[in-house]
Amino acid sequence: MRPFPRRLRWAAIGALGLALSAGVVGCVPEPAAPATPTTPAPPPPPTPEELRAAEADEWVAAASTRELAGSVIMASIPTTDATQLHALMVTSGIGGFILMGANVPGTPEELAALTAQLTVDEALPPLVAIDEEGGLVTRLPWDALPGADALRSQPPRATTDAFRGRADLLKDAGITVNFGVVADATADAASFIYPRSLGDTGKDAAPRVAAAVEGERGRVATTLKHFPGHGVTPADSHQAIPQTGLSLADWRSDTAAPFAAGIDAGAELLLFGHLAYTEVSPAPASLAPEWYALARDELGFTGVAVTDDLGMLRASGVPEYQDPVDTTVAALAAGADLALTVIGMDATGVAALVDGVTAAVETGALPEGRLREAATRVTLLRLELADAA
Repeated sequence: MRPFPRRLRWAAIGALGLALSAGVVGCVPEPAAPATPTTPAPPPPPTPEELRAAEADEWVAAASTRELAGSVIMASIPTTDATQLHALMVTSGIGGFILMGANVPGTPEELAALTAQLTVDEALPPLVAIDEEGGLVTRLPWDALPGADALRSQPPRATTDAFRGRADLLKDAGITVNFGVVADATADAASFIYPRSLGDTGKDAAPRVAAAVEGERGRVATTLKHFPGHGVTPADSHQAIPQTGLSLADWRSDTAAPFAAGIDAGAELLLFGHLAYTEVSPAPASLAPEWYALARDELGFTGVAVTDDLGMLRASGVPEYQDPVDTTVAALAAGADLALTVIGMDATGVAALVDGVTAAVETGALPEGRLREAATRVTLLRLELADAA
């Protein structure tokens, strides 16, 4: 017989001695009491986030291709006629409207009445946006709060206070999205973006960008612009396609910092600019898949990627950017979730744009899966803002 290991032998003898001293060896054990059946704990109820995600998925699954195409377009037409604006939203089905100067009436009360007419379905209101940076770019005549030109030399707390006050003005007017946080950085006082930026360098601007997001949180959705950064070139993308040979390594070392800070602070939207970093892609960032991938994979952005006004591409005069449907489809295919179009648009143009995107899906020029992904992100944000109203 194989010997019992020594330490186990002594342990067994000790256990036997304890059993004998307790008088249990050789006794018949009492029958065990029957186990009480246990009822499995019910699963926890779904969270509000899970419910919204399921609702967004359900809407996208049931929507027609044209409804999906409309949902990923944000447009504007130059009028304060609430009847015309309501008709635009009904006939086009666009997911968002951006208020420009021509859409802003004389008082906050009139603006609130106008924005109310943009909603067709109370359960799924559109994104109502505005460029309200303060300072140089101010759409609301009653916004006297400081902009970046003053805030760039002040502590971040001042930026939080200014953007909190500004967000309150917007929320009171029925606006749910602000395209107001400039994350570009430059020390070039001659640059068009200088008075709109929150610092001379990316590292300098980053704390103020995060502070602006903090100020807007819970009031309106924040948009960071103009990714990947206009500060590296003085050229104005309203007039041309600015280009820079800045390397990706140099971009990561400083220019990216304000965008990363704003994303980490919780910004819900990221606006892609019409400028080309030629070391990354010859195309403007708004049409470059590489930049959408960098935003998602490196900066961890999970929100809505929106283009700058695609009408600016037409204004650049570049021949390949003159067809609004082509540039919209290219932006969506590259990774944009929301295509913004303002310059040169009217109600007829908006309808044609929705029809053009619909046709692009039907011909395969725009993958249906990409459209559904974009529509899901936009719809989810619309539901989040509706719940927060």
